Amino acid sequence: MPSKAQQRGISFIGLLFVGAILAMSGVIAAQAFPTVIEYFAVEKAAQRASTGQSVAEVRSLFDKQAEVDTIKSISGKDLEVTKVGDKVVVAFAYEREIHLAGPAYLTLKYAGRSK
Repeated sequence: MPSKAQQRGISFIGLLFVGAILAMSGVIAAQAFPTVIEYFAVEKAAQRASTGQSVAEVRSLFDKQAEVDTIKSISGKDLEVTKVGDKVVVAFAYEREIHLAGPAYLTLKYAGRSK
């Protein structure tokens, strides 16, 4: 029979500790995942809005798409609309904060532009 000194593995306290870390990571990931989905929706809306010819039209197109995709982090007035050659380029940047505990927040910064 092997002695206790030769046995290897994780103790019950170690198992609880690893489980707690995994659970906290899962909760944070579950809160951050919708912001990533929203980022892709913003990127798609910016791409569609870049078909507009004027700044007002681009912002209006973005706001309409934002209503459809339920985008709440950014609106048409927050867009930076420029013209490169004959193409309209729509750039955006915004932040999302996720409350963790007490005074701790996770800040996610998103930025992108139309192609």
